[in-house]
Amino acid sequence: MSEENYRIESDTIGPVKIPKDALWGPQTERSLHNFPSGEEMPLAIIRAFLHLKKAAAESNVEVGDEPEEKGKAIEEAIDQLLALDDEDLRKDFPLHVLQTGSGTQSNMNVNEVVANLANKNHPGLNVLPNDDVNRGQSSNDTFPTAMNIVAVEALDKLEPAIQHLIDELRIKEEEYWKTVKVGRTHLQDATPLTFGQEVSGYMSALKHDLEYIKQLKPTLYELAIGGTAVGTGLNAAPGMTERIAGKLSKVYGHEFKVDTNKFWGLAHHSGIDVLHGALKTLAADMFKIAQDIRMLASGPRAGYGELNIPANEPGSSIMPGKVNPTQAEAVTMAAAKVFGNDTTITFAASQGNFEMNVFKTVMISGFLDSCEILTGTITGFADRMIHGLTINEQRMDDLLENSLMTVTALSPHIGYHDAAKIAQAAEKEGTTLREAAIKSGKVTEDQYDEWMDYMQMTNLDKSKKE
Repeated sequence: MSEENYRIESDTIGPVKIPKDALWGPQTERSLHNFPSGEEMPLAIIRAFLHLKKAAAESNVEVGDEPEEKGKAIEEAIDQLLALDDEDLRKDFPLHVLQTGSGTQSNMNVNEVVANLANKNHPGLNVLPNDDVNRGQSSNDTFPTAMNIVAVEALDKLEPAIQHLIDELRIKEEEYWKTVKVGRTHLQDATPLTFGQEVSGYMSALKHDLEYIKQLKPTLYELAIGGTAVGTGLNAAPGMTERIAGKLSKVYGHEFKVDTNKFWGLAHHSGIDVLHGALKTLAADMFKIAQDIRMLASGPRAGYGELNIPANEPGSSIMPGKVNPTQAEAVTMAAAKVFGNDTTITFAASQGNFEMNVFKTVMISGFLDSCEILTGTITGFADRMIHGLTINEQRMDDLLENSLMTVTALSPHIGYHDAAKIAQAAEKEGTTLREAAIKSGKVTEDQYDEWMDYMQMTNLDKSKKE
């Protein structure tokens, strides 16, 4: 790019060459060169910053700390930016997650773009990034405020996805509530249950996970804004932050509040950490559920073969007709990513040195990544795996009939020791349990038929549906 395509601006360090048409300023340009690696700052963070800056400008005008003309120009510029789609918005906000751990460069990126756009709209007004757009604020309190806002937004999208999967599972629970199959513990045959009961366990896990998220979520409503540099609130006008919280609450539909300890808000990110712990728990449960279903669907002839999964795409480039549990695989890979993000976030949360945590950007990046991939894979799992899932009832019946652990029903009548001998004899001699039981002399044919009631063994009438 030739020299005529650049302009020169200065910051407190010195002059900087900036692309002529760029809305950003010198601090953004420096960051582009100083931190060129990794993913770009999530646009959700940028949009949260814009809403925060607009609320701050309005509040500063209302408390008499900002000239109304400048405040209105800032609000107008922000409305223009918020109206852009993601592709166009990205052009003005190109910075990366791996920058300063406080998010200072992204805060200044927003300040510079808003100021320059306001000045473009109102020549001669001289809106300044630090003095006007950032008035009464610091990167140290604005970035954690944006973190909490976008985390809440992400959870708002995840929660319906979890509920959707619960609803799809409930259909299968109802449909197969009385379908008896063999149970398994330690990967070995166990006593019978119904497939509906098995599914009810999946549903209960997800209902608990959803409740954990909802119970913990309000901790994110506590905003750091008003703490400014170190938590003391230096340079923030009285009444400003309460107004900001009220305005943000209207925008996002959550009751954000600022009456919280600012030293905690800047130096600790306990809310992000504990909520991601709930996401990790959800991921662990999803891994287990997806793993169970893909194992039960293994086959169709050389595996468990109890479930039939939808054929969403060809399963092999070489083996015709192969159907793979791809949605389950996506869930388990997503879970692996969430586990990794949790390790990063846990470590990052511990780095609140003195008055500020300096791992903010990587924390929120990991949190948003976990929410996004869980939301997407859970939705896909519900729609493209669970919705079309059916059972192979004949296979379930065959496996149940050949199971040795139904012998447990004989224990109350003939004792554990003699029942074990019957199971061992059937296994050793390759006979059915019925043949081994009658041969033992401990059980008559009529007794066996009476006591060996698979449905009765499930205690179905005592089971709680979810």
